[in-house]
Amino acid sequence: EGDVDAFIAGSPKPADGAALAALMRRVSGLEPKMWGPTIVGFGSHNYPLAGGRFSESIAMGFSPRKGALVLYLAHAPGWDSRLARLGKHSTGKGCLYIKRLSDVDLKVLKAIVETSLKEARKGTAK
Repeated sequence: EGDVDAFIAGSPKPADGAALAALMRRVSGLEPKMWGPTIVGFGSHNYPLAGGRFSESIAMGFSPRKGALVLYLAHAPGWDSRLARLGKHSTGKGCLYIKRLSDVDLKVLKAIVETSLKEARKGTAK
């Protein structure tokens, strides 16, 4: 448990972090919670592991780091085509990196967040 607003305000990207939190709050209808010391999460879902077990993770979230905003989103159908229209970004295993929100098309980002949340909510989302 931590104070999300205080974390974002003290982060390297407070304005972008606050704007991203507002976007995810609108899309999800959920209040953000801290997941560990550096990740702002919205909702949770269970995902399958080997051997029939499950683990819990955030449905979506982000971390406003010095180098970039790191978004944790489920890859939904249309992921690649949306990323092609997003603007300046990079990706890693399970992460979307954006240096500044001004580098991307916010309408496309909203569509990515919406479809990713729908994908995460399939099945065992909370």
